[in-house]
Amino acid sequence: MASIEIVKLTSSDGFEFEGFVARADGQPKGGVVILQEIFGATDQLKSVAESYAADGYDAIVPALFDRASPQTVVPFTEAERGRDMAFGLDPEKVALDVAAAADAVNRGNGVSLIGFCWGGGQALRLACSLDLKSAISFYGTALKNHIGNCPDGPNCPMYFHFGETDDHSPPDVIAAVREAIPEAKVDIYAAGHAFANDARPDFYVEDATKTARARTLDYLNEVHGG
Repeated sequence: MASIEIVKLTSSDGFEFEGFVARADGQPKGGVVILQEIFGATDQLKSVAESYAADGYDAIVPALFDRASPQTVVPFTEAERGRDMAFGLDPEKVALDVAAAADAVNRGNGVSLIGFCWGGGQALRLACSLDLKSAISFYGTALKNHIGNCPDGPNCPMYFHFGETDDHSPPDVIAAVREAIPEAKVDIYAAGHAFANDARPDFYVEDATKTARARTLDYLNEVHGG
């Protein structure tokens, strides 16, 4: 049974913020940082962290909105507000906060990022600077921008999950990812954006989610040697 706690994290610039941690029983296979959508550290993402803890990983959801508005979670019905908050964050501060979150779940076997939506874009951006085992992007946004800002490519293996009808990642974006990071693993599903969010019934696609989740776990086990 995973242990769950809210922890106080401190970034290298001294900023304090919260993280939701679900720890694996015994020695973990590794750590995973769950990077949020535009809505913040939602209960849905906390359940994702708990699921990875059950599979042997120490998992953390850092409250990245704390820089702008502490303890803020934006309702799914207020996407524009969430988008403004997420894209208004200072990218360098986000990197500091994610690094602090990674440290909190690194017990010697390395850390991977798993990002969704805005966090899926951040998974690519941060893979270009942080010391990671891998970075996994679910329907990431602003991917072309992040590719352009990472001319040397990511520092770690990457895995991308896309929905074939997601207008945030149309075919030209997927093609750009394949061209820029030819060694990356890429899978495309019969789904749209946010297909893995089971708290949004208008977007959730169960078959795609289960397949992507199983593939992600296999990938994590491979890169972490689990």
